[in-house]
Amino acid sequence: MTSPGVSAPVAGDTRASGASRPPAAPGEGRPATPARQPARGTTHRLARRITRTAAAWLPALPLLVFTLGMLVLPALRLVHDTFALRSGGYGMDNIAKVADNPVDREAIVNSLELGALQATLAAAIGMPAAWLISRMRVAGRATWLALMNVASNFAGIGLAFGFVALIGTTGMLTHLLDVSFPATGSFTGMNIAYLYFNIPMFVLLTLPAMAVLKDDWWEAAQVCHANRWQFWRRIGAPVLAPFAAAGWLLIFTWTIGIYAVAYALASGPQSVKLITLQIGATLESSVFGLERAAVLSVLLMLLAIVSTVLYRLAVRRATRWL
Repeated sequence: MTSPGVSAPVAGDTRASGASRPPAAPGEGRPATPARQPARGTTHRLARRITRTAAAWLPALPLLVFTLGMLVLPALRLVHDTFALRSGGYGMDNIAKVADNPVDREAIVNSLELGALQATLAAAIGMPAAWLISRMRVAGRATWLALMNVASNFAGIGLAFGFVALIGTTGMLTHLLDVSFPATGSFTGMNIAYLYFNIPMFVLLTLPAMAVLKDDWWEAAQVCHANRWQFWRRIGAPVLAPFAAAGWLLIFTWTIGIYAVAYALASGPQSVKLITLQIGATLESSVFGLERAAVLSVLLMLLAIVSTVLYRLAVRRATRWL
């Protein structure tokens, strides 16, 4: 019996019995969420990025095509010809033939010695010259820079003819002084001719580095009662050494790859043998096959790559002072 004013529970009414409503199924009672569509802005941003990248590289496209056609593809062809055999397949026979040839071995040794000697002489003469030019007044420095630019770019057949006309067998200076100079095609004659443009080039390469040595450093060394020898041994030489090493590597690589001056000077049978001259002789006669020229060319490429890597390391060490 129920109290007055209180209604009896109805069958199926869960509110009166205290039981909770069973949980709704997933998604029941919620508005349906539409499927995600790819963002329209993503495609447009990607297209704009590609357009900007293409526009930035478009001015360099002719240079890239030229580099691909004149540098990359020929280098790959040389590497292929180095290892390709006439009988088919690939192997080390071409390299073995060059290594067994005494003329090619002499040419390789002479080229390495010539490059090392030229780089050392250019560094020994060019570093003091660059230091003196950097401490000149503006007018004097401009004059010497102009002379160095002319001398470093005056190479090739014209330079060789000038040395032959000056110190050759019938040269003007030879008759004027009545002395005998080394043959222009000999190892010594090559060194004399190469120094004409290698020293100015080394000066131009290392002249900006002279600004790294600040006058404040010398004044601070004087305050510490250091003399000039101590300053150069403890401060000047360590700072300039990476720059000198970088210039040495560039002159070395440049020297072993010169052909025009060497070809014009080495006109006699007793002339010095170099890698570039052997490559030229092989291309002219083709008696030994073009594989010989390919092997020697790949050797020059390897020397250039190694020198470039070492040059980058030297420059990275040198830029710590900038």
